[in-house]
Amino acid sequence: MLDIKRFMLGPVQTNAYLAADVATHQAVAIDPAWDGKRLAQEAGSRGWTLTGIWITHAHFDHFGGAAGLAATTDPPLSIALHPDDLPLWNSGGGAGFFGLRIDEPPAPVILLSDGMTLSVGEIAFEVRHCPGHSPGHVLFVCGAEKAAFVGDVIFKNGIGRSDLPGGDERELLDNIQRQVLSLQDEVRLFSGHGAATTVGAERRMNPFLKGGSLP
Repeated sequence: MLDIKRFMLGPVQTNAYLAADVATHQAVAIDPAWDGKRLAQEAGSRGWTLTGIWITHAHFDHFGGAAGLAATTDPPLSIALHPDDLPLWNSGGGAGFFGLRIDEPPAPVILLSDGMTLSVGEIAFEVRHCPGHSPGHVLFVCGAEKAAFVGDVIFKNGIGRSDLPGGDERELLDNIQRQVLSLQDEVRLFSGHGAATTVGAERRMNPFLKGGSLP
């Protein structure tokens, strides 16, 4: 069983997640937006052992807490990121454009690719490359638990921005169709901002998707 805890952190209230395998008590942090030490403390209070940090994409508000979180273990927690977002990661995720500074985290050591499998304890996740919001944006999809961490690709009744450097609206819409709407309606979508939703709800109600068909 997968246990998911959401925390709204940082200057733009980004969703950071702890996802744990209840059977093994192992967990990962997904998009540690801010306050990395707090996330470590929250995991510890639940008796969970953190085994890694997974990043959906390298905008600063999704990894602002990575440095602090990684430093809570020795050796530091390993970080997973798609290589197409390494330039964004290495430039601080655009924090400087907003007058912000984040602590520099360790370099990612797990370079993600489409179709790759990651595990939390005994629970497997499929990595789906889904560019359009950023070049290296990925989804973490757990078919067995009907759950997907989708970052800023899709939200409840919305989609991600495509006007930031590296964004592309047509690419984003195409990839939502291919990588999100291809999932079962019951799959829960845990987004980078706002409330969780489901594939079925967005297929029916999301005004940007026109009932699941591209414009």
